[in-house]
Amino acid sequence: MAKSSKRQLQAKWLRIFRKVHRTTGAALFTFFFIISITGLLLGWKKHSGGILLSKSYEGTTTELKHWLPIDSLHTLANLYLLKDVSSELSTKIDRIDIRKDKGMIKFVYTDHFWGLQLDGATGKLLHIERRYSDLIEQVHDGSILDDYLGTSNKQIKVFYTSIMGLALLLFTITGFWLWYGPKRMRRNNTTA
Repeated sequence: MAKSSKRQLQAKWLRIFRKVHRTTGAALFTFFFIISITGLLLGWKKHSGGILLSKSYEGTTTELKHWLPIDSLHTLANLYLLKDVSSELSTKIDRIDIRKDKGMIKFVYTDHFWGLQLDGATGKLLHIERRYSDLIEQVHDGSILDDYLGTSNKQIKVFYTSIMGLALLLFTITGFWLWYGPKRMRRNNTTA
């Protein structure tokens, strides 16, 4: 009798785990689809032939002592952006990426997906890039909604990544149990 009630309890837990696994999967299917596609694209961004992420161009020297001051390079980058891309764009900088080994400095902007690569020594424009990888990353982590809605502290990103991380943990646990539970029941049944 004890074996039968133990088996019934195991079967009950399997049904619960299956229902949780199925319900959560159905509810979050679209989000998992988006995360998987954007994750694949982000994993391949450096191998996309410049489509998702431009290659790093080379400047004339890797000796920083021959480079122009950062503020001068910043001014030049803003001038190139406004002249060659659009005079309507914001010049607010998200980050400045110094590639000493390439003799190049990259300016990435906050309010749009444009970036510029300049020769560190001459200030010459090496490349203007549309940063599709940044857009894909924002879709991947949900922060695109924070930007669109203007939230103050990336609350949507934190909520979204928390829900998706917890859901993945839940899928791992329930998926393992859905695989292991029947094996355990069969093993217990043969030893009875």
